Amino acid sequence: MFHLSCHAIICSVLHHGENGAIVRVLTEEEGLIAAYVRGARSTRMRPILIPTNIVQADIRARNDSGMPSMTVELLESRGPWINEPLAASALSWSSALVATALPEHNPYPRIKFAFDALLSAICHAPSARRWAVAMVKFEKLLLNEVGFGLDLSQCAVTSICDDLLYVSPKTGRAVSQYAAKGREHLLLPLPEFLMDDQITQPDWSEIMNGFTLTGHFIRRFVEEEKAKSVFSEREMLISRLNRAIA
Repeated sequence: MFHLSCHAIICSVLHHGENGAIVRVLTEEEGLIAAYVRGARSTRMRPILIPTNIVQADIRARNDSGMPSMTVELLESRGPWINEPLAASALSWSSALVATALPEHNPYPRIKFAFDALLSAICHAPSARRWAVAMVKFEKLLLNEVGFGLDLSQCAVTSICDDLLYVSPKTGRAVSQYAAKGREHLLLPLPEFLMDDQITQPDWSEIMNGFTLTGHFIRRFVEEEKAKSVFSEREMLISRLNRAIA
């Protein structure tokens, strides 16, 4: 019999049957877990079962083959930010990414910690620039943690560690300015803030280059059918960011 009681972040809610829902939550102990929640459409439960809300989850399963059931109590609500278009898009995309990209029952404590920090930044950072940087870094971390990481340590062609300005869209490895000469249009720009954590407020052009870079590899990693359903969330976020900084 499986039993887990823990703090969890709601990542997705899929209505199931007349009153229930299959809810995916991210936990530190077991990673992503899908469980059935009874009465999910009730007036009491709807404000609780919002993706990115933090809950106290009690998850139980009689055996390893069946879907567990779950009860939840609200600990922290992101509901106040649902009506803020830019923040809402950021919350929606980040939760959809976690729910789609992570395999179930595989602990990723670094992702859990970073996801929690990202959500707090989206809701409380003084400017979108701060959480946009955190979002790009979170996407890069997720790629690294699931084994699809970028190698930005040295040039793929010359092995030097200086003047790394590009990334190969095929290999995910960095390319120096010298090695890229004449082929810049075939490569992805490498934002400096992904190489230097001391840069906390890069230009918006650098941030958008970061989104282009991580988005390219997330599309390659996430299964095609799943990508179609979740990347609309990312496209909405990028569109709203572009309007906000125009």
